[in-house]
Amino acid sequence: MRADQATSSSSPQSASGMTHDEIVAFFQRRQGLFDDFDAIGLAADYADDVVVESPMAGAHAGRAAAEKVWRATFEGFLDIKMTTDALLVDGDRVAHFVTAEGTHMSDFMGMPASHKPFRLPVAFLYELKDRKIVHERRIYDFTGLLVQIGLLKAKPV
Repeated sequence: MRADQATSSSSPQSASGMTHDEIVAFFQRRQGLFDDFDAIGLAADYADDVVVESPMAGAHAGRAAAEKVWRATFEGFLDIKMTTDALLVDGDRVAHFVTAEGTHMSDFMGMPASHKPFRLPVAFLYELKDRKIVHERRIYDFTGLLVQIGLLKAKPV
């Protein structure tokens, strides 16, 4: 991540128990875990009672549920990659804007692989406490994803 991609308010530490620089390093480390398709490592960053909201998986609670969703993502899109566009840090709240892209290469939501690619802007909104993620909201165009990978048909305008 480039230095100009992370911005912050001036608060040195908050409920997260981390400084701005530690939060940036936390998300850089998570990028490496994502690049390695490490669902267990990603899940370890969540609090036991985390709540994750996602267009694909709905709302789910707990570290095990978060790991299950990451695993399903990695299994459905074997070549998925995520590139950081911006990381905004404000105390214990973080907005992580990324571009996700990959190919539907395996069963996903009960549908066989279409082998079609997708490219999708995604926003992750996080709340941190005690060096863990306690809340995560994923925002992306789920319908657009389904159209791109051929699981949903759309009429041209």
